[in-house]
Amino acid sequence: MLWTIIGILILAWLLGVIFEIAGGLIHTLLVIALIVFIFNLITGRKKGV
Repeated sequence: MLWTIIGILILAWLLGVIFEIAGGLIHTLLVIALIVFIFNLITGRKKGV
C-alpha cells in the first residue's frame, strides 16, 4: 500500500514538474510520503503477530 502511494506521488510530481501543475502541493505530499517511508524503514514492522 505504501509503495503504491509513493509511486503515484512520484509520478504526479514528475508530471507536475514537466507541465508545471500544482507544484507546491505535489512537493508537499511527496515530502510527507518520503518522511513516512523513512520512518517505516527505521522503525520496521513487527512480523508474526
